[in-house]
Amino acid sequence: MFRIGPITADPGILLAPMEDVSELPFRLICREMGADIVYTEFVNAEGLLREDPNGPRRAFRKLRFAEAERPLAIQLYGAASLSMEKAAEIASAQHPDFIDINCGCWVSNVALRGAGAGLLRDLPQMKEVVARVIGATHLPVTVKTRLGWDQQSIRIVEVAQMLEDLGVQALAIHCRTRAQGHKGAVDYEWIPKVKAAVSIPIILNGDVTSPQMVKDAFDSTGCDGVMIGRGAIRHPWIFRESQHYLKTGELLPEPSGQERAELCLKHLRLAVEHDGPQGALIGVRRHYAGYFRGLRGAAQLRAELASYKELAPLLDRLAELHDTDPERLAA
Repeated sequence: MFRIGPITADPGILLAPMEDVSELPFRLICREMGADIVYTEFVNAEGLLREDPNGPRRAFRKLRFAEAERPLAIQLYGAASLSMEKAAEIASAQHPDFIDINCGCWVSNVALRGAGAGLLRDLPQMKEVVARVIGATHLPVTVKTRLGWDQQSIRIVEVAQMLEDLGVQALAIHCRTRAQGHKGAVDYEWIPKVKAAVSIPIILNGDVTSPQMVKDAFDSTGCDGVMIGRGAIRHPWIFRESQHYLKTGELLPEPSGQERAELCLKHLRLAVEHDGPQGALIGVRRHYAGYFRGLRGAAQLRAELASYKELAPLLDRLAELHDTDPERLAA
């Protein structure tokens, strides 16, 4: 069990913040599947500050969440400390459970502008950003980062100590460098080194895709929590399966074709409720691969579902799949 302010998690299996993926409906699905804590997509601090109150306010929409998602963190990113301070004030007014600072995004249009993993190249600026955010909110503040900018500049132990001294209450580490992106091997060996240097909870992230890997991450590194990103896109049931495996040592059977269609249908209905019909049609498309992975004809089915331009026939098709004998869907 670990603690972030008043929040406790046991064992601590978390849904990672992912742009265009960890939107509200998917977070609800992952909470239902057993995720202990969920995070919003990352929210651009500058976007919050410059949005026209009479415009679409896309950044503000990312602050939305449902009570059923708690415990939930709003994740912010930005390079300018004053903007991050003001963004933290805005985010705190939405009453999430805590604020998370993105110091790990590797994509060029974020990192090369000094935000996300770009802060790993300027630790004094990272310190200033984090201090400003902590000073702007009554909520717990956490950070998600990477091992370093590249293999030659790994300073994660120093970073963790600095963040703990500032008052950060937990640190999630994607166990790659910024230079690696999502390629190359993760290096979990840094987690015990960081654990030995600080007392705040340390959350492991990076290429955890099965219940066995969740257990091994806890057992081999001593991490306090495991954060799952792409593994949840591929298989939302990973949270339920991991919780069960950690408690019993037994693997749950793969979800049937009927269960897959049922969860996809639930996701679509949640998306309609929170994003409207057109938003749901677009937003759920990226999840079809995960829901139907491994089934016979999955590629053709994904293409078919993504082709629907109207909601009603799509709902009918998913309901038809749900009512089909699972053995006809399973590979």
